[in-house]
Amino acid sequence: MKKVVVLGGGHGLSVILKGLKLFPIDLTAVVAVSDDGSSTGRLRKEFNIPAVGDLRNVVVSLSESEPLFEKLFQYRFKGNSDLSGHPVGNLLLTALADINGSLTEAVKSFGKILNLKGKVLPLTEDAVTLVAHTKQGEKLEGEEHIRKSGKEIDYVEYKEKPLVLDEVINQILGADLIVLGLGSLFSSIIPHLICDEVVDAIRKSDARVLYVCNAMTEHGETDNFKVSDHIKILNKYLKGNVIDAVLANSKHIDIDVQERYKKLELSKPVEIDHEEIIKTDVELLEDDLIVIQDQMVRHDSMNTAFCIFSYLLKER
Repeated sequence: MKKVVVLGGGHGLSVILKGLKLFPIDLTAVVAVSDDGSSTGRLRKEFNIPAVGDLRNVVVSLSESEPLFEKLFQYRFKGNSDLSGHPVGNLLLTALADINGSLTEAVKSFGKILNLKGKVLPLTEDAVTLVAHTKQGEKLEGEEHIRKSGKEIDYVEYKEKPLVLDEVINQILGADLIVLGLGSLFSSIIPHLICDEVVDAIRKSDARVLYVCNAMTEHGETDNFKVSDHIKILNKYLKGNVIDAVLANSKHIDIDVQERYKKLELSKPVEIDHEEIIKTDVELLEDDLIVIQDQMVRHDSMNTAFCIFSYLLKER
């Protein structure tokens, strides 16, 4: 069975995994754990653990258990108590991390409860802080601060050097395909690539590397970026021309949706700039990948996963 390792974070990673779990592959998701907002941020401060929110979403996305269990783990407490805003799953992961002595073991226990189709690994057990250096010369600490600032990012690093899990490196080295994305470029994908061990493992691996490009730009992170700009930034962090292929959305986004994004999020569709992509020597895979849900652009899990699986089966 072909082995696929997906590196990412946030909502986008969950979207890809929901589709990929339906295909006959050996699937591993490696999740960045630098988020420090909302419930995750509160739990990080109180218990000094890595971010659990993205891990929760990824575990639930790979679940093959009863839908009621998924609703329970995603249920967020309401009201004005200390529990307000916390999803049940975040609290359970925090408790399991304390019981088992590590977040990795907590995720494995969580996975048994939800009957996962695949493995989920945190990038590190360390409670890391993401630091962004802006093109204006400012230094921003914390993923939530970086996201909300809207400042144009020059590069990112960790405040403290994280210890990457050995199992993460082993999974990358043994992969047939390494998928980068979906997710915010500087705050979900690149957090994996500022770890030398991860970059070295990707470069040593015999796996092909596929980048799944976002459909919309993100203010502060990828303003005015085209597909080739994403590729160039990722290859810069990968220390060479490492990316073999890019998967990009070619479906037209209605003008009224575009106008909404432009007004509310200072965002626009990511253009597929064919000529520049050719210059990067990266294979372009383009398809109708998105759907519109409540006026929001979302990747279609099944279509996106089918394109990834089709690329996996292609002869080199």
